[in-house]
Amino acid sequence: MGLITQLLTLPIAPVRGVVWVAEQIRDEAESQYFDPATIQAALEDVDARREAGLLAEEEAADLEEALVQRLMAGGWHE
Repeated sequence: MGLITQLLTLPIAPVRGVVWVAEQIRDEAESQYFDPATIQAALEDVDARREAGLLAEEEAADLEEALVQRLMAGGWHE
């Protein structure tokens, strides 16, 4: 960037910084949301809650299906 361009765009620099931070937060949130280890832990939690009688079979199946869909959407399928 040239000096003139930098001077003219200086007032919007804070906005670019906020946008960059927001993009970083979004990327990290997506990374954690689609992380196979996180999904595996959630599947194990659903199974434990089902065995403890805290979830009905249908509820557990719905939760498991949603977690598997999340895994597939994250591109982690093998």
